[in-house]
Amino acid sequence: MRITLPSGTPAELARFGDDPRAGLVIAPDIFGLRPLFDDLCQRIALEQGYSVVAVEPFPGLDLGSDVEVRQDTVGRLDDAAVLRDLVEGAEATGCERVGLIGFCMGGMYAHKAAGLGIFHRIVSFYGMIRVPARWNSPGQGEPLDELTRPGASRVLSIIGVRDPYTPEADVDALAAVPSVTVVRYDAEHGFVHDANRPSHRPDDAADAWRRCFAFLAG
Repeated sequence: MRITLPSGTPAELARFGDDPRAGLVIAPDIFGLRPLFDDLCQRIALEQGYSVVAVEPFPGLDLGSDVEVRQDTVGRLDDAAVLRDLVEGAEATGCERVGLIGFCMGGMYAHKAAGLGIFHRIVSFYGMIRVPARWNSPGQGEPLDELTRPGASRVLSIIGVRDPYTPEADVDALAAVPSVTVVRYDAEHGFVHDANRPSHRPDDAADAWRRCFAFLAG
């Protein structure tokens, strides 16, 4: 069901039963909250027993489905506001132990959220390791800076080696961070979470999900 966080940001909440095993926050991709993420929340809650909250990354903006419009808007986002909403999403799960997963742009924010040190564990699916030049702005900090903060959360980063958003040099830098585990797949960007993408790889997606939930349970 749709809820509103204290900041006014919309979010999707799914919870089955009165005793979830833990909380889980989802940072969506650049297209934000939509039926794909509503269904993902429901599926994870039902199959894994989590209290799940997915947070809209562009609150108050009507951006439509044009990816170029959305790409041009990312630089207007402010890390402090985005991370605040992810923390409020964690509180909305009603759980003391809360993990975080993020996809694409949301995976970049999952990397940044590691520096908060409040999430039990974090999984980034093909999240940017350095802010793309198109998105550079005063409000955008570098993910690697947050990942290397003392007390940063442990992170599992799922990477496609043919993904232009995560070049090899960036992945090598990410893998050198002690708190980060990198798993590479022979895949393009966005190969896990949306079966309608041409880049979707069912077998690799199944393996990535298995690794994700095993890591979160650790």
